Amino acid sequence: MMDIHAILKQLPHRYPILLVDRVLAIEPGKSIRALKNVTINEPFFTGHFPHRPVMPGVLMLEAMAQSAALLSFATAGVTPDDKSVYYFAGIDGARFKRPVEPGDQLVMDVSLLRMKAGIFKFKGEARVGEELACEAELMCTMRTIA
Repeated sequence: MMDIHAILKQLPHRYPILLVDRVLAIEPGKSIRALKNVTINEPFFTGHFPHRPVMPGVLMLEAMAQSAALLSFATAGVTPDDKSVYYFAGIDGARFKRPVEPGDQLVMDVSLLRMKAGIFKFKGEARVGEELACEAELMCTMRTIA
């Protein structure tokens, strides 16, 4: 388990783009289960959509990628610093199955499929309760910056 304070030490993201509130379970090298509490106060809801607030699909993918980053760091046994950055490298098979609305709890289950030459590939699923909201295969990589 990781609370928000531990997450803030690992991820460089901050409001409004930090999309992981808590890590419920993590098994380095295998999987992570993380949580995003979706509230009406999210800045994107003012424009997406004013008459029917829905979390943008790209932000569900980003929440899964942030969860994947936390799994990568635990798997590699590293704590990222100011000289490293974790990039999205690809998304395959993204599907959106149900809208995510204010008041929902988005639970991300991300499994490590493989890692090779610094590229990590994951299977991600995001659910609200028992209902699948989003799924995708994600590729991410860590890079050192000058």
